Amino acid sequence: MRIFCAVLFSLLTIGLVWALNRPWGPAPAFGPLLSPFTGFWQNAEKAIGLPVDTDVDVDGTTQPVTVRYDEFGVPHIFAQNEADAYFAQGYVTARDRLWQMEFQTHAAAGRLTEIVGERALETDRFNRRMGMGYGAERSLKMMMAEPSSRMVVDAYTAGINAYIKSLKPADYPIEYKLLGYAPEPWTPIKCAYLLKLMTSTLAMGADDLRMTNILRKYGTGVVADLFPDFPTLESPIIPAGTKWDFKALPVPTTPTDAAVQKQLLARTAPSFDAGLVQNDPAIGSNNWAVSAEKSATGYPILANDPHLTLSLPSIWYQIQLVTPTMNACGVSLPGSPGVIIGFNQKVAWGVTNVGADVLDFYAIKFKDAAQTAYWHDNQWKPTTARYETYKVKGKPDVIDTVRYTHHGPVVYSTGAKPLRPNIPTGHAARWIAHEPANELRCYYLLNRAQNYADYRQALTHFAAPAQNFVFASVDKDIAISPNGKFPLKWKDQGKFILDGTNPAYDWQGWIPADQNPIVKNPPRGFVSSANQFSTDKTYPYYLNWQFAPSERGRRINERLAAMKGATPDSLRALQNDNMNLRATDALPVLLPMVQAQSLRGDQLVALETIKKWSHRNDADEIAPTIFTLWMEKLLEGIWKDEFDGGDTLPMRYPSFDRTLVMLQRDTSARWFDDVSTPARESARGIVTNSLKAACDSLTRAHGPLSPTWAWALHKSTDVRHLLPGVDAFSAMDVLNGGGGTVVNATSARTGPSWRMVVALGPTPKAFGVYPGGQSGNPGSAAYQSLLETWRTGQLNELVYLRSATEKHPKLTQTITLK
Repeated sequence: MRIFCAVLFSLLTIGLVWALNRPWGPAPAFGPLLSPFTGFWQNAEKAIGLPVDTDVDVDGTTQPVTVRYDEFGVPHIFAQNEADAYFAQGYVTARDRLWQMEFQTHAAAGRLTEIVGERALETDRFNRRMGMGYGAERSLKMMMAEPSSRMVVDAYTAGINAYIKSLKPADYPIEYKLLGYAPEPWTPIKCAYLLKLMTSTLAMGADDLRMTNILRKYGTGVVADLFPDFPTLESPIIPAGTKWDFKALPVPTTPTDAAVQKQLLARTAPSFDAGLVQNDPAIGSNNWAVSAEKSATGYPILANDPHLTLSLPSIWYQIQLVTPTMNACGVSLPGSPGVIIGFNQKVAWGVTNVGADVLDFYAIKFKDAAQTAYWHDNQWKPTTARYETYKVKGKPDVIDTVRYTHHGPVVYSTGAKPLRPNIPTGHAARWIAHEPANELRCYYLLNRAQNYADYRQALTHFAAPAQNFVFASVDKDIAISPNGKFPLKWKDQGKFILDGTNPAYDWQGWIPADQNPIVKNPPRGFVSSANQFSTDKTYPYYLNWQFAPSERGRRINERLAAMKGATPDSLRALQNDNMNLRATDALPVLLPMVQAQSLRGDQLVALETIKKWSHRNDADEIAPTIFTLWMEKLLEGIWKDEFDGGDTLPMRYPSFDRTLVMLQRDTSARWFDDVSTPARESARGIVTNSLKAACDSLTRAHGPLSPTWAWALHKSTDVRHLLPGVDAFSAMDVLNGGGGTVVNATSARTGPSWRMVVALGPTPKAFGVYPGGQSGNPGSAAYQSLLETWRTGQLNELVYLRSATEKHPKLTQTITLK
């Protein structure tokens, strides 16, 4: 019996060891993860006193590179030539963020199936069918054809690979161990993919499909009335009345063949499977610069806070790059060389998203089901086939064929179910991300810029995603430009699905770079942007018919106009401004319409809470919770019955701005009546019932009205790890104020991904923070070390060194790459 038990337990042990050391389909082997020698235990960083200065032997530098780390883990790189600086940037970024860099570029390239298996196939298919690889390949050719960009990319790539080469399996970031794979060599195209990923995030919005369905159902009159090309309330980025000092190109003529448009609508409508997803309105940004006259320092001060999805590891990575030709400091994107947002000794710059219409869909007439030819310009033209192979972990390879027209790829064939409902089936995508571009050249020049002329020259190299580049210099210039590669269109071209058979509907060229909107040293003493309309109606070119709601931009301009003696701290306070201008606009209209006699219990208390509210979205306030849900219910109550066509005819709601105007000026409008009921509803009734519905929803979620309704608790901001569902590596329920339409645009999942204020002068002084930390290792103290500073709206002073030997109390370690 003892021998039998011994044999049985031996077999069980052998079986367990075998089972733990083999993958099961897409699931990785768990043995290596649990191993005390190579597993997750090795990722815990030990606190063993002060860091030790050290030399690191690497192949790839031509001269020693000094890297000085400050108390937050920020590397300050001092190199004797440019190539060594970018090599070091690649090396130290990989040291802290290798898994993030590779995971994000795998996602952009449509290669997640190699890591997580079949569950990522549709995501990968979407990214490839949208042409991410096609665009990255074209941009890489352009980068590598320009000598300085080639040097930068090659050196950065070599630095990353030098770090990867130094790793043993025990050293791999924990995510590799969790998912059961190893890092691969970095290649230059991954830098291109990273930049295309940002274009995907910020320039993939389009309402063509929903707007076409609205036009088809209601006609041009309703579209013009409910979806106007300019809002009632606006404070554009380029101040209204600015004169344009250029001779504009002729704008393409709008096609007038109504019969063609009618045929187009009839032909495309049956293929619509799903509605169009708009850009997330919470993904935007703020930036501004105040003039020397408005500043307490006598020099301009610049501020920037880009709003993106909040994630861990953090989107940004702080860095300083010093060579004989530059001394740039700020934040980079892990996977892309250079400083993206930052400053040097002479200038500072920052960005917000423009939101131009640079993604259009064309209805394609194919010759037959094979889709090898399509009708355009009165002739059959051949499509080009691009074959995509997906290496699915634990499964056989999957091969997909994507057909390209001269417009771009046919993302989904008719009858397919799109991953994203903003992609109509049977249509080709014309997208700015397909254009060859070299944004790295823009940042290379900005990092070395000395004045306004250098800033202007740098911007000519930037294509996408179009950004509002704010600028300030020690020469006491300030400026802002909605800048990028903008297609030359007729007004509203791309507001609806376009006819892919008629060359008159093609993109007809590009707006000249020197005719992009810009303003320098305006009389008001400041420049700013918050993703609102770029210009007033006098700008001769069409950029888009809709932009972000105006509230953030109007509030920023209101505060800056009144500001005197601005300081870095007063601009920090403005970044954290919680005033809800939407409430200020709406409540004087809505409160008199509430039928208070019909309210009961907490509904009455909620009404009184709203009436007493200061209109600030502060963390402990209850009113912003009520107001936000009330406005959601109000829009639904007015528009859902007529503008929710489901999967068969998806549409969208008119904007809040247009809705508020209707409530102010036309309470008898037909849209207040719910056509799905026999009774005739009124505006007052909908306003009242939507408040009741909001209160009832909050009671179900949080119980009776009490501090549990507080805005921070209800909003519940999460900073999640890039791997879905890994809450242990996330920062959950971060309590703060803000909101999507206030300056402090912190919502449940998005918000200021980096806050920066730069005071220029003989010696620049800068401050900044982002929600996370320099390290991508969840076992490191530097993984979330900046989060509390960010949550409370504070900033850290940034260390800005002039030499490799400069003493500074915040410096903690020096490494030398040899």
